[in-house]
Amino acid sequence: MASILYKWLFVFAMASFNNNHHPIFVSVTTIDHNVANKTLEVSCKIFTDDFETTLRKKYNKKVDLLDVKLNETMKPMVDDYIKKHLVITADGKPANLQFIGFEQQEEGIISYFEVKDVATVKKIEVMDNILYDEKPQQMQIIHVTVKGQRKSSRLDNPESRVIFLF
Repeated sequence: MASILYKWLFVFAMASFNNNHHPIFVSVTTIDHNVANKTLEVSCKIFTDDFETTLRKKYNKKVDLLDVKLNETMKPMVDDYIKKHLVITADGKPANLQFIGFEQQEEGIISYFEVKDVATVKKIEVMDNILYDEKPQQMQIIHVTVKGQRKSSRLDNPESRVIFLF
């Protein structure tokens, strides 16, 4: 159900772009438990313009997430920002997000992380306040999949915490 909601929100946002402004402010975090590799695979999709604006303000540096030549310079900022605004706990243990990289897709930036040594999962707690400081109307959509069972939640600023039980 949340997947359908996300798709409609994203389609509406894409159709409504005008002069780089959009009517909704949403990021999507996806957490998948990979049993074979004993990892959590994490991705965060954020509208590029909002993310760049936030990174400029936070780090007081030139930010261009679309310029491939600047990719290596942008990685530490993306990594640091996401880790400060996305905290995951699996079965009561803090997840150590290891940054893999980021890429541009459609009108967003997707950043990728991995959490190693997660053999089983019964409970995932997520604190997600990405862009909350910059966008009061920001919302988060979070999808978690464990053993093929997908659960989703939506958080509206200032809500930032959700628990998933499997």
